[in-house]
Amino acid sequence: EADFKVAVDCIIFGFDEEGLKLLLLKRNFEPCKGEWSLMGGFIQQNESADEAAKRILAELTGLQDVYMEQVYTFGEIHRDPGERVISIAYYALININEYDRELVQKHNAYWMNINELPPLIFDHPQMVEKAQEMMRTQASTEPIGFNLLPKLFTLSQLQSLYEAIYGEPIDKRNFRKRVAEMDFIEKTDKIDKTGSKRGAALYKFNNKVYRKSPKFKL
Repeated sequence: EADFKVAVDCIIFGFDEEGLKLLLLKRNFEPCKGEWSLMGGFIQQNESADEAAKRILAELTGLQDVYMEQVYTFGEIHRDPGERVISIAYYALININEYDRELVQKHNAYWMNINELPPLIFDHPQMVEKAQEMMRTQASTEPIGFNLLPKLFTLSQLQSLYEAIYGEPIDKRNFRKRVAEMDFIEKTDKIDKTGSKRGAALYKFNNKVYRKSPKFKL
């Protein structure tokens, strides 16, 4: 009979003014001590794959109810040099300002810019690549990107988020025109003064309105 373990690996994305970030672990345990990896763990006897992914994410970030999607199952025979491990990869989108910093430090984890990733162990680079592809596809037709933003955001922030997701610049006028057509991206009466004296209007995503007419194309 086959003898192998089943693991989950979490590809955790965040976003700030420097762009799209990935939460990575500098491993202080074997195998591959001292190298960089995704956060992962084994599925326990009494939990589903989804539950294991949620548990591992909460153990690292302290966050519950995070946007999460299953990406792909990685089952190459020799993907883990130690033993036979099949891994189910998930990607998660979190607000980079809301996680538990102490937990992250305790796990020896760091935010890395998606364009400057260090070499990762095993098949983790393929996991990240697949997660990015999936996120790009979903972000163009569903409002998943808002999970990476604070509750209130400026249109410039929103535009740089989508530029970071797609990895290419977006025309500002076209972008603003499209945003104006979506009544679930609501202008609030609050102003963000950090960028300039005059400030920029702050917007929010209204899920109730979105659910009534879920037309989204960015």
